[in-house]
Amino acid sequence: MWTERYGQTTVIYRDKEKYFSQTQSILPNVSQDDSFTVTPGRHVFPFVVQIPSHDMPTSYKGENGKVRYVLVAQLKRSLRMMKNVTTKFAFVSRTYGFHPEIMIPQHGAIEKDVVFFASGKISMNIYLEKTRYQLGEDLVIRGEIVNSSTRKIIPKYEIYQKSSFFAQGKRRLHISMMLKEKDTPLSSSTRQTVCKVLTVPPGITPSILNCRILKVEYRLKVILDVSFTKNPVIKFPVIFLPPSDGGGAKALEADQHHKPS
Repeated sequence: MWTERYGQTTVIYRDKEKYFSQTQSILPNVSQDDSFTVTPGRHVFPFVVQIPSHDMPTSYKGENGKVRYVLVAQLKRSLRMMKNVTTKFAFVSRTYGFHPEIMIPQHGAIEKDVVFFASGKISMNIYLEKTRYQLGEDLVIRGEIVNSSTRKIIPKYEIYQKSSFFAQGKRRLHISMMLKEKDTPLSSSTRQTVCKVLTVPPGITPSILNCRILKVEYRLKVILDVSFTKNPVIKFPVIFLPPSDGGGAKALEADQHHKPS
């Protein structure tokens, strides 16, 4: 949810959708009139809730929206108000682990003239092995950078998050930087082979691409920083999945615990 002002009018944009709802009784034996007598003391009623297997997004809390999964326990007593106890639990989607197309390598190339108080060209050819990465995995960037100009250039690498929220035909976008690194400068008339390794931050939210009202995407940006010239940039979409060891829910809970309400 978010608000926007149009002159003297404030418009509230909101939307929601429900993924599943299940109800079950945890009482061991119920009489014909659906009553059950509990003796004084502490009682434990074990139960199991089966989460549906259909496609659902990962738990998430962002600036203008969230995906939340909740377990609600209800105590109903005759002639008494009903009591509810609620607890949240983290759900991690595994949807994107089964799409072979996200393993296809990526390639980008760019060339630029350097003309302001300088001369020559700078260029880069960059390759990624795939599009999908697990949190904590190494993301390997390969390629070549050529500095045929009279200036030095600095290769830089960034991973940033794009969080989009949708409601009533509108979109609200937030950009968050996840990682920034740079290499040693390349002097004039230099050719360098690129083999840069970035470790995907383990505690971030996995990509969310299967939700109608919000989306969490990631981009890798490779930049050639050169003075007095618009920096050449190559962008790659990357998809981040939870760790294969099943630790994604714990990392997700820790990550969301530190997010502002």
